Parts: sequence; structure tokens; C-alpha cells
Amino acid sequence: MIPYSRQSISEQDIEEVVQVLRSDMITQGPINKKFEEEICSFTTSKYSVLTNSATSALHLACLALGLGPNDILWTSPNSYVASANVGLFCNAHVDFVDIDLESFNMCVRALEEKLKLAELNGKLPKIVMPVHFAGHSCDMFSISKLAKKYGFRVIEDASHAIGGKYHGEPIGSCTYSDITVFSFHPVKIITTGEGGSAVTNDPLLFENLKLLCSHGVTRDPNKMETETENSWVYDQIILGFNYRMSDLNAALGSSQLKRIDEFIRRRHEIARKYDEELSPLNLITPYRDPKNYSALHLYPIQTDQRMEIFNWLHSEGIKVNVHYRPIHIQPYWRKKGFLPGDFPNSETYYSKAISLPIHFNLTDDQQDKVIKVLNSI
Repeated sequence: MIPYSRQSISEQDIEEVVQVLRSDMITQGPINKKFEEEICSFTTSKYSVLTNSATSALHLACLALGLGPNDILWTSPNSYVASANVGLFCNAHVDFVDIDLESFNMCVRALEEKLKLAELNGKLPKIVMPVHFAGHSCDMFSISKLAKKYGFRVIEDASHAIGGKYHGEPIGSCTYSDITVFSFHPVKIITTGEGGSAVTNDPLLFENLKLLCSHGVTRDPNKMETETENSWVYDQIILGFNYRMSDLNAALGSSQLKRIDEFIRRRHEIARKYDEELSPLNLITPYRDPKNYSALHLYPIQTDQRMEIFNWLHSEGIKVNVHYRPIHIQPYWRKKGFLPGDFPNSETYYSKAISLPIHFNLTDDQQDKVIKVLNSI
């Protein structure tokens, strides 16, 4: 079987996890902080908070920015449902901005037009969450300009994109956003088993993220309301969650991060070969902006024969996937009033999309098989 994506675990990764298992602290220990510092160094951000999933990190990011009842969050319909669900976790209203059909990311023109109308109606979003689909950055410069003009906050959903670059800067530098979120799920660029991270350059947002991530509890005398000299006393000062990442997961992530450049170089090699070998076929291969550097989490092709090609590849043991069925046409979201046709570009892309295998462990022979089967259809 050839999966569309999968983790790559080395003996060094295993040894790093085993060392934590043999240590005194397998959670809330020093490795968690070490990995947070390494993420900051890698992304050039100032602060990082590790979580047990990217969904948790997105939820914390929304809460840290004050999203609540009567507020509005906009995101992309071309994403996993978590990008929208977190807005509902905060009891906010959620809406979508359609994608452009070149990058499959949030369309800046559509965003601007929607903002103009929202301003007239007094319904501007509190947060806009662009999603860096397939590892390729959205047009963050333009989105940041609109954020300043219309007064909304920006969360980058970079679940696909750690290791990518935008305008020469690492995705996660937060130059154009308030908070950036990464995923460390096994099919992503690097993995912690399950896990995520929220990075920011704002010290107040960082303090909110840390507090929300760990039950709303603190032992910091500067934040505590209880005056005490007893070191065992802690204060719960807000309602928080248990969204922490364990040191076991952090150890794996820390080890994986050392290989991230190697992981992404291999993805680019695979993508270049697909670009060359599939160009004669009646397929649309994905666009990559030469000014930026994609993390290449996915390699999505488009074809008018989607069902036939998908089924044929699966019958040959090539487990391609489809990313994504637009959120707004999911049954749950249709019950909230969204309808097919609301975001036509996302639906057009979805109707033709297939994600081909692309990951570090994909061998040349396996990729050759994918290409051979596609040529035979």
C-alpha cells in the first residue's frame, strides 16, 4: 500500500522518547519548554505554546483574542472542519471567504468585497483565519493590510505549513498576523504523534495562551489573587482547559524538527518529478508561487475524471485522498443555513481534486508506480 502521507520515525526519534520515559517527568517537564524554544528559534517568533492538537491551539488562539458570543470569525471553506468549529466553541458566528482557483487559498479579492459589505451592514469579523492550504502561504501581506483597515485580528492556520516561507520569512514569524498555529499530526510535515503549537510575538497573548492551555491555573505571584508564602498554593483565575502537550510528545517533536529541512527537500523533489512526468496528461498540477517556499504537505491534482482515477488508483494500492470537502456543505453546517453554491470556487476545486502521495518515505519506485498508473488510465 502507498499512503498519500505518513510519518517518518527514525531510531533517534525513538531514543529521544525512550529517554523521557526513563526520566522523572513524562509530562510538564523540561522537554516541553525545550521544544517550545526550538519552535521559536525555527520560526523566529518570540513565544510558543505547545498543545495536544492543532484544534486545541486554534481554540486557544480564538479565546486569547477575545472571540465570544456576538463576535464573527471568517475562515476558508477549503479546510478541515476544525478551522470553523473552533469559532463555535467560542459561541461566535462563523462565515467563510471563498478561495481563488490558482492557490486554493483564501481569495483576497473576495475577502475585500465581503469586508466592504460587512462594514455597511455593521457585521465585520473580529477574527479572520486564512488557511495555508497544502503548505503554501496565503497572501498575508494583503490580508494584513485589510486587517489594519477594517480592524480585525488574524490567526494563520498553518497546520499544513511549518517549514514553509513567505516573502523570505519562515511561516510562523507572525509578521502579518497575531497568532500562527501548526499541526504535528502524523500526516503533517513533522509529528509529535498528536499535537500542535500556537506562536505569537505578543507577550500578553502568550500569557493568555499559557493560562488557557493549563486549566486557567497559575503559581505566578504576580498573577495570583491569594496572598501566601506556601509554595503549594495555586490560583485558578480564569476558566481554562487541559490542552497541554506531554514531554513524550514534545521529545518526538524536538527530534523531528532537526530533520524538517530534509523532510521538505524530499517533498520538493517528489513534487518536481510529478510536475515533469504528469505535464503531458489531461490533469491540472498545483501552482506554486516562485516568490514563496511551500512546505508541500499535499500535492493536489485536478481532473474531470476524479471518480474513475480515484477508484483506479485505490485498486492498485495507491491510497490517494481528497482535500477537502468544503466545510459549508458538510451536513452540520448546512443545518446552519449554508448551501451548495455559496462558495463556488471551493466547490469547483473539490469536485476535481485528488491528493497524490507525497511524503519523506515515498520511494522513487513507489512514485514511479503512481505515475505509471496515472498514465495507464
